Amino acid sequence: MTPAEKEAVDAFRRDIVEPSMTNLILIDFWAEWCGPCKALSPVIEKVAEEYAAKGVRLAKVDVDKEQFIAAQFQVRSIPTVYAMYQGQLVADLTTARTETQLRTMLDQILRQLPIQSEAADAEAELEPLIAMAEQVLGEGDAERALSIFDQLAEMAPDNVAVLAGKARALLALGRIDDAEAALAALPDDAKSPEIEQARAGIALAREAQPVEDLSGLAAQAATGDMDARYELAGGQMAAGDRESAAETLLAMIRDDREWNEGAARARLLKLFEAVGLEDPWVSAQRRKLSAILFG
Repeated sequence: MTPAEKEAVDAFRRDIVEPSMTNLILIDFWAEWCGPCKALSPVIEKVAEEYAAKGVRLAKVDVDKEQFIAAQFQVRSIPTVYAMYQGQLVADLTTARTETQLRTMLDQILRQLPIQSEAADAEAELEPLIAMAEQVLGEGDAERALSIFDQLAEMAPDNVAVLAGKARALLALGRIDDAEAALAALPDDAKSPEIEQARAGIALAREAQPVEDLSGLAAQAATGDMDARYELAGGQMAAGDRESAAETLLAMIRDDREWNEGAARARLLKLFEAVGLEDPWVSAQRRKLSAILFG
């Protein structure tokens, strides 16, 4: 190894390998003459800046000036982008050429690595508070749950779990428009079981209208009138009586699963989503549905 090569290796170790012990380092191999490199640079620089609080740093390696380093990594074309953590290459990000693609790949990597960062520390502090709010909401005290989620939203205005929880608390209070507004504040690509639960709940609330005379409608439904039974299930859901709504819909499916193109089953599945697919109650109702469909 020549003195120049040793100097390049020492600089690489100091500027990239050592920081990778606690950070995820994006290594961008590029050259001044490379058109695709120039197109990628603003994209990767922007995303790296966005993810800095999550422990992501960007290191650029000019393959013309650092030919020895590029050769060690067997870089045969540019741009080439690797992710390094604790001195090891953990991912090849070369195929990611858009902000969305980079974010998606980074999110996948960060979920798998124990990287210490401001964002990770803040999320760790939020987790027990979010769990407390979810417990309060699950116990039926939507007003108090909303108060907790509002406080958490002030601490972490972009946290997906907090905004989804707030939307579900608002929905439990019958504030459908406010729940939709809370979900609208989420990024377009935000996905989680809590978000899907809130969206299903809003759709269900829009669809299931309150019924003034449930007992009268129940009497009509008892005659076997499927339209009345369907309306009764909607009224029961609107009244917060998910048990009766499920019983009504299960009975409809048992009697005529194909009625109105399977409308009863579709509404029941939407109810499951709104309650939460991991909820024990939903698991019990699913077993009842399976017994009807496959028994």
